[in-house]
Amino acid sequence: MNLTIELKNGKLFTTDPATIDQLRKSAYGWRSAKKMMFTPEEALYLVDVRNAKCTSADKPVNFNDIAAKFGKTGKLMPRYFAYKDWRDRGLAIRDASLKYANPHGASPKKYPSSKVSLRGYKLDGMFLGNDLLCVTDTKASKDLYEKHWFGQYGTYKAAERGKLCKFDAYETLYLAEKGVLKLKNATKSQVIKKATERRADFPKLYEVYKDWKDRGYVVKTGFKFGTHFRVYFPGARPVKDGNWVHSKHVIHVFPKESKLLISEWARAIRVAHSVRKTFILAVPGRAKAKKTKIDFILYHRKGGEADNPERAPPKYAMLPLGEEEYIGGAELSGAINEAAKRRLDLVLAIADRETAVTYYKVRRIALKGSKHDYYEIDWMQP
Repeated sequence: MNLTIELKNGKLFTTDPATIDQLRKSAYGWRSAKKMMFTPEEALYLVDVRNAKCTSADKPVNFNDIAAKFGKTGKLMPRYFAYKDWRDRGLAIRDASLKYANPHGASPKKYPSSKVSLRGYKLDGMFLGNDLLCVTDTKASKDLYEKHWFGQYGTYKAAERGKLCKFDAYETLYLAEKGVLKLKNATKSQVIKKATERRADFPKLYEVYKDWKDRGYVVKTGFKFGTHFRVYFPGARPVKDGNWVHSKHVIHVFPKESKLLISEWARAIRVAHSVRKTFILAVPGRAKAKKTKIDFILYHRKGGEADNPERAPPKYAMLPLGEEEYIGGAELSGAINEAAKRRLDLVLAIADRETAVTYYKVRRIALKGSKHDYYEIDWMQP
């Protein structure tokens, strides 16, 4: 198997008919006149795994020579490790710039919505600013807790132990805005000011909290699971048939202007997966997303047999990332939007320092009437 590289202009190709015929059947490269052209990742894989011989001006070229030529812009190795891992699984992977058969489409997952009436509830409360808690002993608070799961009445998982109801800052502000809760010692603006002093992203988190509450969801702290919130679908109550109700979803808020280390971000998803909860990424607002290039188009399997790109459409778009990279909310939104334009779900391929690759599938959530973007992100095994 013989390849050629023109180091001056960075073209990778072969003109050997036997090599062209062999690689075409395995979905490598693309034809240009009498040549078969390759991406850097394909060439690296053929040299590294398939023992291809590569030359430039009749002189031998090795893996390091190719990597040095194409690695100046960064992210070459995460792209290569992701490419290699997918190939090693016997699956086809192509450069995203190449033409492909139109996929059937990736539809968003629809989440239900319902309206919750808080009419008739009137509570008085004391806001403890340093603790970001509101405390009330109004009798109606027990009914509000049991029917709509606002606050914590009594003790966690033991409501009969105590008669106070405690609301966190999100619940306090929401109930105050709805005219349910009257604060004896603070205004809504003062609650926002105090909460924002504690954490600058409080307004963004509250936007997401309010968005789900307005659609009938129960939203509580996600502290135990390393996320901002845990979520229960409309109609959930703290106790059902004598048993405590457990959440099945957690939400992590990722503003477009923020950045997060990939390893930290992946850890939260792993924790959610380990406790059998669906991880939801919330990207508040409709600010313009950063245009993000999709690197690869992925083919998968049907009935145990690997899809052939000549006969089947792709299933996913891939964005490879390294463990030590930072990703921004706008960048991730851009990648998800680009995949959606291609009618594909996005797969994030994270290469760690040992070059192992972990995959996460991203699926858009359709939350009726929302102005924010939400995505289910789940660990996947190709």
